[in-house]
Amino acid sequence: MTRRIYIILAAICLLLGMTDISSANAIKWKEITEIAAIFKDSGLNGTFALYDVKEDAYIGFNKDRAETRFIPASTFKIANSLIGLSVGAVKSVEDILPYRYTPKPFSKAWEKDMGLREAIAVSNVPIYQELARRIGFDRMQENILKLNYGNKEIGTSIDTFWLLGPLKISAVEQTQFLAKLAEGLLPFPETAQKSVRDITLIDKGPNWTLHAKTGWQNGPNPGVGWWVGWVKKGDRVYAFALNIDIQKESDGAKRIEIGKASLKALGII
Repeated sequence: MTRRIYIILAAICLLLGMTDISSANAIKWKEITEIAAIFKDSGLNGTFALYDVKEDAYIGFNKDRAETRFIPASTFKIANSLIGLSVGAVKSVEDILPYRYTPKPFSKAWEKDMGLREAIAVSNVPIYQELARRIGFDRMQENILKLNYGNKEIGTSIDTFWLLGPLKISAVEQTQFLAKLAEGLLPFPETAQKSVRDITLIDKGPNWTLHAKTGWQNGPNPGVGWWVGWVKKGDRVYAFALNIDIQKESDGAKRIEIGKASLKALGII
């Protein structure tokens, strides 16, 4: 297909996406006072949404914000990894991608060649920009449409659309995508889905595993911060997404703090 056709398809999906957002009010949602208290104590504005796959229901805090779309920032590395592996832009999560010099990188840990396993752990933006360039506009747009990812818009810049826009996604939509990935139900090769599940594993405990990824739009400056993922507990899957308004750099660490506190308050971990 040509780029023109993909743009037309994206426009159609955007119209469909508007319907999706309006119908989101039909989701089963329960506000949790304990999580509201966690956010109040943090002094930050945000939302936490947890999707219980078995119950097909949501629990959390601030439903209106949970249904509001924001730029995904580095949480898109999950989808970027999946697409890159699926189209053969990399052979595996160990396949080394070259680091291209970036003035004043966010982290010194970025400044070397590395594979996706290491790159997602340190949230290496330049490495994932290289992956996006290898995927290319047409394949990227095609697969974002397959994922039904947020507003499905990637604009004209292949290596910044998830950092600067126009791509946006809500917390609720994040959990829907992640729940399917957790269960291997996305329309992508199972080997690719398994690899992404593997590189997003960050913690485990008795009878549970935690997969997650942070994001920070406009970091280290004020912007929207994310922490998204899922917990596999026994035969249950709980997908979650948190986002907050980051006002100062020290707020960044609170993404995981608030997220884990919310999971603990719910008895998930």
